[in-house]
Amino acid sequence: MMNAPLADLMRPQTIDEVVGQSHILSKDGILYRIAQSGRATNLIFYGPPGTGKTTVARIIAKQAGKKLYKLNGTTASTADFKEIISSLDTFEGMNGVVLYLDEIQYLNKKQQQTLLEFLENGQITLIASTTENPYFYIYNAIISRSTVFEFKAVSPQEIEKALERGVKLLQQQAQEEGLSLQIEDQLLRSIALSCGGDVRKSINTLEIAYLSAPIENNVRTISAQQLQSISQRAALRYDKSDDVHYDLLSALQKSIRGSDENAALHYLARLLEAGDLISPCRRLLVIASEDVGMAYPMCAVIVKACVDSALQLGLPEARIPLAQAVVTMATAPKSNSSYMAINRAMADVRAGKVGDFPRCLQNKHFDGAEVENKGQFYQYPHDYPNHYVEQQYLPDVLVGTVYYQFGENKNEDAARKYREKLLADVAARKQTDKI
Repeated sequence: MMNAPLADLMRPQTIDEVVGQSHILSKDGILYRIAQSGRATNLIFYGPPGTGKTTVARIIAKQAGKKLYKLNGTTASTADFKEIISSLDTFEGMNGVVLYLDEIQYLNKKQQQTLLEFLENGQITLIASTTENPYFYIYNAIISRSTVFEFKAVSPQEIEKALERGVKLLQQQAQEEGLSLQIEDQLLRSIALSCGGDVRKSINTLEIAYLSAPIENNVRTISAQQLQSISQRAALRYDKSDDVHYDLLSALQKSIRGSDENAALHYLARLLEAGDLISPCRRLLVIASEDVGMAYPMCAVIVKACVDSALQLGLPEARIPLAQAVVTMATAPKSNSSYMAINRAMADVRAGKVGDFPRCLQNKHFDGAEVENKGQFYQYPHDYPNHYVEQQYLPDVLVGTVYYQFGENKNEDAARKYREKLLADVAARKQTDKI
């Protein structure tokens, strides 16, 4: 009879039993060699839940013969650190201790600095884990004294291996109960695909399926139909402040920019399946002007209409107008000319290149006594042929500066030719006036 969760019973005892993370845990992997060396060093693991971070920390501490203490950054205090230090004088701590600190990003700066003191004198070996990018959330001095390893979502093929081990344990459990266990074909594959690379979640799903499976003629049967009714949605939900959120938005924009509507729809679907409607709406509005821009100016209007519809409809129907917006932009001609233009202009402003307004643009008609040549001298373009007249618009320090450069597309090519015609007409009139 199992008295512990299946995931705990299955927890690997050696590095070779860990599934996934072949980039660091293969025989030639750096972390594999560290674990096998029997020495524990300061390490930081980051990656999504259920990818083996805690398991690997346990194995490293065991291989090194050190006592393992576990704390969570959401509840840990300085007093906890000091209590662990006090254990060094006990029999358990005689070989040193390893502190496994989960969610280290939740420690404030003062707590991290206190922890650093214990690391510097070697009293504690730290193995920290986080779901966030440590370079953004962890005190630099701790990072400089640690080796950082990224744990990646485990592939369905690797998760299946773990599930097969779980099935063997469940078969033993069924035999102890005087039953046999039957599992439909492809069921393990379905579980592996549904859990978003989270091994622990997949094992928990298998265990729930086992416990809720019907028994008939001393056979406990887990079916696909039963799994569908209990299976948890793929692990797509995330904190909107974490790295996955921004990675998805980045992937969405870069796929649209790269004219890959299929990839863009995939990332949109992941955002929407996670229940996030506002973020993709905002990002799509930006993309319309940043990446499609002047090549298809009406795209901004179309995307705005689609976003308005999505916000009014709400999920799940919002997916329909948003998909239209994504496909429209991914298949549209692209230009970033206006985006680059405003970036150049803002760079000059930030550098202090502002200058005074040309007199003709000022919103006033009074000249002080110190002004010798009085008058605003503004030329109203609509009073001239083609509604255009040459006059100074930029401040003196920026005269001649070009921010906007016409892009190479049908729309901007037409605008460029129109501009060239205006300038040619002005030049022709000047030539005629001279004659």
